[in-house]
Amino acid sequence: MKKLLLILFLILGISTQAQNNELRGYTLADGLPQSQVYAMVQDTIGYLWIGTQGGGLARFDGNDFTVFTEKDSLASNYIESLASRGDQLFIGTKKGLSIYTKGRITSIKTPKVNAVYPYKKQVFLATDKGMFVLDSFGNLSMAPLSPSLNSSVLRDVLFDGTDFWIASKKGLYKTKSLTKRSPISQLETVEFNSIVKKDNKVYAASFVDGILVYDISEAKQRTIIIPTPIRINRLSIQNNELWVATDNDGVTILDAESLSFQKKINLSNGLTVAHVRQTLLDKQGNIWLGTSGGGLYKYFPNQFTHFDKETGLKGNRIYAVHAAKNALWFSAAEKGLSYIDSLGIKNLPVVEGFENIKIKALTSDENGNIWAGSEGKGILYRQTKKRDSFIVSGNNINDIVIDTISITKTKYHLINNSKGLPSNWIRDIIYRDGTTWAATYGTGIVRFKYDTETNEIKNLQTFDTDFGIEDLQIKDLFKDPRTNAVWYSTQQGHLGFINDKVSKHLGQVLPQATAINSIAIRDKSMFLGTGDAGIWVGNLTSTPVFKKLKGAKKTSSQNSFQLIFDAQGNLWTGSERGIDKIVLNSDLEIVDVFHYGRNDGFLSIETCLNAAALDSDTNLWFGGIYGLTKYNSTQIKAQTEQKPTLHFEQITAGYIPIDSLPKTAWKENILQLVANNNQLSFSYKTVDINHPNAIEYRYKLDTQKWSPWSQSNRENLAGLAFGKHEFTAQSRNYRWQESNPIAFHFMIETPLLKQMWFQCVLILVLILCIAFVIVSYIKRFKNKNYEAQKQLELQNHLLGLEQKALRLQMNPHFIFNVLNGIKAMGSTNPSKMNKTINSFAKLMRGILTNSRQNTISLQEEVTTLKNYIDVELLMAPKPFLYDIKVESDIALEEIAIPPMLIQPIVENAIRHGVLKLGKEGILSIMFKTSETSLQCRITDNGPGIFTTQQQKAKTSHHSIALEVTKERITSLANKDTLQLRELKKNNIVLGTEVSFTIPLELDF
Repeated sequence: MKKLLLILFLILGISTQAQNNELRGYTLADGLPQSQVYAMVQDTIGYLWIGTQGGGLARFDGNDFTVFTEKDSLASNYIESLASRGDQLFIGTKKGLSIYTKGRITSIKTPKVNAVYPYKKQVFLATDKGMFVLDSFGNLSMAPLSPSLNSSVLRDVLFDGTDFWIASKKGLYKTKSLTKRSPISQLETVEFNSIVKKDNKVYAASFVDGILVYDISEAKQRTIIIPTPIRINRLSIQNNELWVATDNDGVTILDAESLSFQKKINLSNGLTVAHVRQTLLDKQGNIWLGTSGGGLYKYFPNQFTHFDKETGLKGNRIYAVHAAKNALWFSAAEKGLSYIDSLGIKNLPVVEGFENIKIKALTSDENGNIWAGSEGKGILYRQTKKRDSFIVSGNNINDIVIDTISITKTKYHLINNSKGLPSNWIRDIIYRDGTTWAATYGTGIVRFKYDTETNEIKNLQTFDTDFGIEDLQIKDLFKDPRTNAVWYSTQQGHLGFINDKVSKHLGQVLPQATAINSIAIRDKSMFLGTGDAGIWVGNLTSTPVFKKLKGAKKTSSQNSFQLIFDAQGNLWTGSERGIDKIVLNSDLEIVDVFHYGRNDGFLSIETCLNAAALDSDTNLWFGGIYGLTKYNSTQIKAQTEQKPTLHFEQITAGYIPIDSLPKTAWKENILQLVANNNQLSFSYKTVDINHPNAIEYRYKLDTQKWSPWSQSNRENLAGLAFGKHEFTAQSRNYRWQESNPIAFHFMIETPLLKQMWFQCVLILVLILCIAFVIVSYIKRFKNKNYEAQKQLELQNHLLGLEQKALRLQMNPHFIFNVLNGIKAMGSTNPSKMNKTINSFAKLMRGILTNSRQNTISLQEEVTTLKNYIDVELLMAPKPFLYDIKVESDIALEEIAIPPMLIQPIVENAIRHGVLKLGKEGILSIMFKTSETSLQCRITDNGPGIFTTQQQKAKTSHHSIALEVTKERITSLANKDTLQLRELKKNNIVLGTEVSFTIPLELDF
């Protein structure tokens, strides 16, 4: 009997432990404004609204609480009831009714509102002083009930399709109408708090007399009374169950059809208080419990069972997990070894010399013996042996009965440095074919056999740097089931394997140096879980090549602390954010990812390194920092995935909410905006209570492409073009299920300046103005051109006169010099004088002919120069040599040049250059043409122009020939192009060079 009671107690203990994973509490530390939750409702968007006693109203999106209080126009911070219809939230408070609509709260003063019941276009309020009716226009009136009911405390109201039911402090009532006078039937006289309906049954809860069940399809209607539980606060129908919230024993769950007991949720199951005010089933299948004093609880029956200190563990941090035969072994904190079997949790006694130590590695042999590797104290080997024992019973020889029973004997062996183990620091341990493999923290991998009879280590071999293992910081060991090779991974991202007595170190097999935390092998593929670079996969060969695991979805974290395959071939990974189930296709690409975190029942949160195991019943076990979690593979959660719904939360036009715009701004459900109001802001929301941070959104304007998916749910549009527009948004949940797109239509009016008729008139006026301006301009331009032409003609005439005047300045000078020469020859050489006069006459004839023209040909200029030089030779006291060269591809007759331009320079070169020498003088004249210019250079071998000028400065003589010529050249070239320089060699003056360049002018 004692054994049976013990077994029963353990089974009940397991049941109790298994329930804790179904509750998650939300308190003030999570943002809940007050721990007394009296009312709950979920609106059409998906927000969960929580009414508290003194803390006001809270809106929950699965992640954050947004609080509304009296400062936000709430009638009272004491919330008694909540109801939702469309975009309106009705809030029954201690001091009246408040209505929340799109961020704004309006309040109506009434007695304390115990229940709010929207019905068609009306809202019924069950208050402390009767029933009130709020119509669609916002008018509040008292329902035409009996004086007794209108002065009574009403708790709840319900319409069953035919009649209205009223639960009050004075009893249970039924009537046909609440808006006009109708007979009222009193069914019961005790205090009733709550009424719910399912199919044809109405369930009414009294406070102390249990639950009355009425079948409205029968004539009698009353069918049964359930006497327990009592002290009922609220009833609710969740799926096919009747949930009864009490103020002293949590929640009792009954089958709605058979009314049989299902289970309880109370203090023994994890609630901190027994007083439950209300329960609510949300759209994602979660059931919420509002308590008085314990805050808010989320109840989610799922395939996870959680174990922690509150359910029997010695500690919450689970370092190692291993499945051996019919038990799950694990180490919790520094509290030794424990295991879970069909009888519950069993903590092993502390072994001397192995106490207060972290056990980081667990494995077992074929006999179920346990090997445990620790940090600093070596390996603990737990050996179990069974032997048969005989029991003899009976009072005499004829009644003797011999029974055989099996007795298990346990023995502990401590294997450490004292027995030859190279290191007491063990990172991982595996067992294979009678041989134990242990990875140490810094001395490599140890392989040995242990003799339990002699308590000695045998066949010890250490694989370290001498065997090619470059990185001794081993992170994981894994045995290949096909080849029995032992693979290892390291802190620096190295990989290798040991087969028999040979090790092969592959080095860093990933592109970056990152820790390889975990190894998993499936068929011919190896998977590596890294510290911060995700999961990698490669073919299982002697030198595998790895690629990053990719696909349609991503894992929740790039950290992988655990890798393990389930019985269906799905890969599971543990990280700091929980666990992911990864579904792979035949090409080893990710098809789908299922993430499980705190909101999904995985309460361990951050997983510990390689603390994962698959037991014989195909259940998965995960060790984390907050306890041990079991994934029950046979208890698949009955959950229907629904498409997410998306709603516009707020739309503003020019920073003004569109709800504030007048009705005239709408035309056929299209918002009409003026031209300068072309800035709109859209805020939209999908609420996922279980995965609030996994929602992504995208949008588009008109026919543009969709924007990339992101977590931003707000978009500002500025500088929009005029005309009709459509803004469309869409969301998707963590399963990548997409919502139906939602759209908003609006039109921005075209301004007057952009309208076609106005633009046509404006263009016509503009054309006329331009035509007037053009005509006026042409007229002024003609007048201006006429005046300019007259001015140019005058300037040209004056310029011609100026050129002729310059030539007149030069010709008398030349004639004067020649006549002086002839005069000098008259008394000394009359024959030479006659020859000179004849030559001078030819020269003067040419000069007089050329002086009447603006330009002459270069050929004529060369002829005139020759005549002039011949005259100078006749007058010169001593002869000199001269030559005239022309370098040009153009005929000399076609090149135009002003007359008498060169002669003054040549005259100056003769008189002040070659004639000043005591030796024979040489005069050289050269003409050279280019495409655009005519260059002239006159060279003599005289004493030098600057020396001559110094001598002339001592006299009163001043020649104006060079100045006149310089002015003529400047007027022709529009710049000072005349260059004068002395020719020198070794600082000895050899002569003078005069050069200039004028624009080339052709006479054809």
